[in-house]
Amino acid sequence: MSSKEIAVDAAEPNPTPVRADTPCVAVCSTTFDEICRGCGRTVVEVATWVVMDEQEKELVWQRILAQGYPRRNG
Repeated sequence: MSSKEIAVDAAEPNPTPVRADTPCVAVCSTTFDEICRGCGRTVVEVATWVVMDEQEKELVWQRILAQGYPRRNG
């Protein structure tokens, strides 16, 4: 086995990317509705994010990612 093959064999599988705790992108705007145009969360979700458990946060993350959020450029 060559040294190149050893390096490939010894490489760890791709690690799961670390996701930020919050989807906030500091583009806060809920003008005319209840959804932030930056992160896609409702005003209630933004206000209660710090007290949500991991399962509640994951549900929000799944929804906003499916909707194309968070958006860094509004």
